[in-house]
Amino acid sequence: MRNETMTLNMGPQHPSTHGVLRVALELDGETIVRCKPVIGYLHTGMEKQAEYKTYTQSIPQTDRMDYISPMSNNLAFCLAVEKLLGIEPPARVQAIRVLLTELTRISSHVVWMGTHAIDLGALTVFWYTFREREKILSIYEQVSGARMTSGYFRVGGLAMDIPAGLLDRCQKFVDEMPAHIDEYERLLTRNPIWLARTKGVAVVSAQDAIAWGLTGPVLRGSGVNWDLRRNEPYSGYETYDFDVPLGSRGDAYDRYQVRVQEMREATKIAGQAIRRIRELGETGPYRVRDFKYVLPERAEVKTSMEALIHHFKIVAHGFFPPVGEAYAAVEAPKGELGFYLVSDGTARPWRMKVRSPSFINLQGLPVMTEGGMLADVIAAIGSIDIVLGEVDR
Repeated sequence: MRNETMTLNMGPQHPSTHGVLRVALELDGETIVRCKPVIGYLHTGMEKQAEYKTYTQSIPQTDRMDYISPMSNNLAFCLAVEKLLGIEPPARVQAIRVLLTELTRISSHVVWMGTHAIDLGALTVFWYTFREREKILSIYEQVSGARMTSGYFRVGGLAMDIPAGLLDRCQKFVDEMPAHIDEYERLLTRNPIWLARTKGVAVVSAQDAIAWGLTGPVLRGSGVNWDLRRNEPYSGYETYDFDVPLGSRGDAYDRYQVRVQEMREATKIAGQAIRRIRELGETGPYRVRDFKYVLPERAEVKTSMEALIHHFKIVAHGFFPPVGEAYAAVEAPKGELGFYLVSDGTARPWRMKVRSPSFINLQGLPVMTEGGMLADVIAAIGSIDIVLGEVDR
């Protein structure tokens, strides 16, 4: 008797592949013998394009990599350039960045929860989670004028100061969010259908997670206690009080639980950042005062010849970092997001390489699915939380 397998293509048009991901599956009946993710359908060449843009002109590109987490992308890029330049933004700027990136973490996780629930047949959750996402997008709009691709952070600081009333709006959101997370949990955490579709599904051991370089909630869901905000802090995260949620089994349900608890912790951090900004001043410095790297204010241009010279130089050519290289990474909602920059002393990077968590975490899909059932592929892909704009770049 001969055993025959069947090859099936899931995607790149399948809605549950979260974009243009193709998954080539070899099946023995309903059992997955082999799983091969195939990428490249959304390739934009953003890393190569950076070589033709000034450092500031590359910031809008970062928004479009993981378009669900624009502020986190901005921050990682700006930190890498600031490391290259050897500059550090004022404490007030760092607190504003922490506030907005933690709100971004919440926004990313609620989008993940709503869409992942749809994948597994639970439509109701989507309407709850997108209610909170809309509130965060409105905060983006208030600070930057854009709802999704904000482009608000700048090398050395921010594009402009935060507007009046923003902190009150953020405080209202932070005060309300814990009750909304409770609503999500009432819908899913003990739901028998949700438990059946996620518990014991798409398991990744701690050893496999480390071996494959997995990161973020996928790594922590397998019980590996690693978070860049605590282990390699940046932007003053070492001064904030928060916990790092962990799973134990490494299945899709653990990854769900980790993200739920991360939303609670992000809410706590955002509240601390709001208090810190109020202490430092609701108005104040929003970028470094080194005119070699930032545009001066109009008043400063009128009163300072140095500011005038650098104003026209930056507008015409951008700033010129020293020859060298730098890598900086942040704990983005999906995991470690790092930018590696090589400078040849001109206004444009000689090379830019992005270490994107969606790309790295997608490597874990065969480990999660092989030996499992066809229906569990959808749960596995959703539990990774990929964005194809970040995978293909």
